[in-house]
Amino acid sequence: MTLTRITTKKFAALAAGKGGGVRSAPARPLTVCLSALVLAFSLSLAAQQKQKSSAGKDGVYAPLAKTPAKALASKNPLKNDPDAVTAGEKLFGLHCAECHGDMAQGGRKGPSLLVSEVQQAPPGALFWILSNGVVRRGMPVWSKLPEPQRWQIVSYIKSLSPSSQAPADGWKPPSDPDSTKK
Repeated sequence: MTLTRITTKKFAALAAGKGGGVRSAPARPLTVCLSALVLAFSLSLAAQQKQKSSAGKDGVYAPLAKTPAKALASKNPLKNDPDAVTAGEKLFGLHCAECHGDMAQGGRKGPSLLVSEVQQAPPGALFWILSNGVVRRGMPVWSKLPEPQRWQIVSYIKSLSPSSQAPADGWKPPSDPDSTKK
């Protein structure tokens, strides 16, 4: 038996038992079984691939890795301004602490900003995330904040001491709202 390319119409005809002389009657069940096995194997591989990609690439810090190159190259114009960190801390308290926690440790709605993924990210990446948000994960767009204020927030975040905790790639909000207060 030679293998031939089976078009959708031919496959449908074979499955319906209308071989049209393409295959002999005993070959039809074999073709259907082989097709089912190939389909099941393909679906299994696709599910495994999706599971692997969702574990790493789609983690909570994945948007940092998706920052455009132009934004990554952006330098913080307030990097050497000592007042920028203080101003950024106040702005963080007003706009960010509700989700990320008072000390950026993470909260009920937002992940920790103390992890290495954030602390080692280029300032331009943090500025880009602030400006564009991560809407599908619930982070709003802060582009209406004046640009200097967004850079002040970046200065504050970069001034924080990185945590020694493992990256919270699978971050989930605490189940007990009082657990962060203890």
